[in-house]
Amino acid sequence: MYAEVAIPLYVFQTFTYALPESFAAEAQPGARVLVPFGKQLLTAYIVAIHESLAAAGQDEATYEVKSVEELFDTEPLITAELLELSHWIADYYYAPWGEVLKACLPAGINAEAESFVSITAAGREALTTTYAKRAASTKAQALRMLDEESPLNSRELVKVFKKAKASAVIRELEKDGYLTVTRKMQDATVKPKTQQAVRLLERTPDEKDKPLNESQQRVIELLQAEPLSHAQLIEQANVSASVLRTLEKRGYLEIFTRQVRRDPLAKIPGLNVDADSLQLTPPQQTALDAIAEKLQDDKYHAFLLHGVTGSGKTEIYIRAMAETVKRGKTALMLVPEISLTPMFARRLRQTFGDAVAILHSSLSEGERLDEWNRLRTGEARVCIGARSGIFAPLENLGLIVVDEEHEATYKQDESPRYHARDTAIMRALKANAIIILGSATPSLESFHNAQPNTHQPASKYTYVRLSERIAQRPLAAVQIVDMREVFARHGKQQLFSDELKAAIAENYARGEQTLVLLNRRGFSSFALCRACGHTPHCVNCDVSLTYHKAEARLICHYCGHQERVPRACPECQGPFIAFVGEGTEQIEALLKAEFPAMNISRFDRDTTRRRGSFEKLLNEFAAGDIDLMVGTQMIAKGHDFHNVTLVCVISVDASLSMPDFRAAERTFQLLTQVAGRAGRGSKPGRVIIQSYHTEHYALEFAQTQDYEKFYQHEIGFRREMRYPPFVALINVLIHHEDFAKASTVATELARLIKEADAEKVLHVLGPAPAPLARLKGEYRLQVLIKTRYRRQAREALDAAMLAVKESGFDLRMVNIEVDPVNMM
Repeated sequence: MYAEVAIPLYVFQTFTYALPESFAAEAQPGARVLVPFGKQLLTAYIVAIHESLAAAGQDEATYEVKSVEELFDTEPLITAELLELSHWIADYYYAPWGEVLKACLPAGINAEAESFVSITAAGREALTTTYAKRAASTKAQALRMLDEESPLNSRELVKVFKKAKASAVIRELEKDGYLTVTRKMQDATVKPKTQQAVRLLERTPDEKDKPLNESQQRVIELLQAEPLSHAQLIEQANVSASVLRTLEKRGYLEIFTRQVRRDPLAKIPGLNVDADSLQLTPPQQTALDAIAEKLQDDKYHAFLLHGVTGSGKTEIYIRAMAETVKRGKTALMLVPEISLTPMFARRLRQTFGDAVAILHSSLSEGERLDEWNRLRTGEARVCIGARSGIFAPLENLGLIVVDEEHEATYKQDESPRYHARDTAIMRALKANAIIILGSATPSLESFHNAQPNTHQPASKYTYVRLSERIAQRPLAAVQIVDMREVFARHGKQQLFSDELKAAIAENYARGEQTLVLLNRRGFSSFALCRACGHTPHCVNCDVSLTYHKAEARLICHYCGHQERVPRACPECQGPFIAFVGEGTEQIEALLKAEFPAMNISRFDRDTTRRRGSFEKLLNEFAAGDIDLMVGTQMIAKGHDFHNVTLVCVISVDASLSMPDFRAAERTFQLLTQVAGRAGRGSKPGRVIIQSYHTEHYALEFAQTQDYEKFYQHEIGFRREMRYPPFVALINVLIHHEDFAKASTVATELARLIKEADAEKVLHVLGPAPAPLARLKGEYRLQVLIKTRYRRQAREALDAAMLAVKESGFDLRMVNIEVDPVNMM
């Protein structure tokens, strides 16, 4: 018997291993195994079982067969449905299948082989001879690290030199005899949590029994209701552990080990909402009826639920999920931001009780494992999660909800580069489930798919429109302030217009809350020497460093590099350092100075890093403890605060100026979404948007929150310039620390792709430097493919990548992003 396995490395093929007789009968697709791979031992995933090498597609005469070392799972951890879905992801998104399968499982669940590196005597001698004059070289730096501490976990070298370079250095120094590498198996970092507990035993009284003393009687009485933890029982009964051991010896109770659930929802407060009393509006009921009708068919069907902000989409989601669970099926809900999960989780738990599980990357490894296990065993039948929630191990899936389906955060930046929304559509299709894509500002691709056209006589999605807010509340009134006129009026640049300051003061006087949006964190955009014009740039990236006043540091928002703020210019030694531009940290400080009586807080990645911090901030704001909240786009999505009646947008000009064909769409969506946070209660809302580009159509249609008119305007540009939804895009990004090497591979790839395009259906652009031309120490070039023929594009890419590999280049320097949402 042979196992075909996928390895969680950047390799685009599967491998075949022999299964030892001792566990061959128990091995199944979806189980994890330990296999030798080169000089490593790796956890791999069985994707198929074969009777012979020939059945596995291998030549028995030439294929060198290695054996599986260990079978970790007698029952598959990855279901047949997720195995099939993961294979589709790997194929469609040009991702290694093993990396996709690894993403299906909770982090820390795999046993890993750790490499430990030690310097040899020859290595120490080389430091004083061979590398004495090459002290700055990577090899010399690595040997110095090992000279200070050996053995050293190879991860420490990766932290300093990055993975690809560290691996090459270790390999070359080992070959030279300057270091040795040993490998040790490390257990999984996360396991089920257990505790000692105590329970009563059924016992027939015996005449010889000694009477129980007072302490022992207290123990027995406390255990009558239910088992208690060992520590809890000792505390409540006020006894020592010896009392429990004595009772166990006499057969009254049993001390045992039980698994303890780490519940991420335990500290989330409930809602004081009577869900049963909520009456659907006629449009809501019509939408729900259409979805409920399709739920009965047990067939795939897609809905685009297009509802203005505050129209009651969430209630439709939850009632559709309730109908799904009632029919004996499971339901999955995806949200674009982790910060939105507490709000939705409270509402779902109110409806479904303990049958709700939550999955996202901010959970601890233990919490994620426990929630994942509850879903796998069927204890939880409803899951809410962010992007990675698409891999929830739900059986008998009946419904998937993708809220705010337009959000770019559903696209994974690192390999595997899947789009959770599109993957959700495929998962629903394979599971014969219903999918609801919900948004007040659908992506142009989704809205296009919901419209019949010449290429698509029947739309791909059923379009459902909610055009009014609940209780016929009006949409917030939007005022656009022309900052050119503000400049002319004051004779100098102003951060806050008079209109904005007056509106905030009036709102506070009425006891109402305000949200202030600036989609740039930090205190200032960059530091500037006013004498020579020097701006400190990141040493790793082609970007200026952002000033963070609280930390007194200059920080790169792309790679995390930090520097102290210079007292003098490093170029001319001049003392005239200025901080230019503004971020949320500065806006918060200036508003606190302008309105000292107000309680003002900030909601961005810097203030929500600590575990539980975003729930704390949102709860305080919901309770009315915060008068004004400054934030990035995190505050624009999905939050429902009934006392927010004013939203202020400091500037949208940077968003409009991004070198991305989706810049106008994203700006319109952001403005419409943040405007939707105002006036969701009984009081009307107001929005103030400051801009130097007031004539832009994205602002014009955001002012009236008219999605259809924006769509008609934008879709014409997309059609003319051949961008999605009229063509598919594939962005091939070539990155390397050596620009010449990156340029050579990029030029060759572009040539090979064109050469492989026999039918001439691919429009290949580039190579050209990426907008972020250098990032994390590597130069970046792009080759962009536009086409309506995905199969031919895949075949051309396969041929080009194979030729590049055969030329001796490392494929890890090439990222292929299918349907990119970020062109930077």
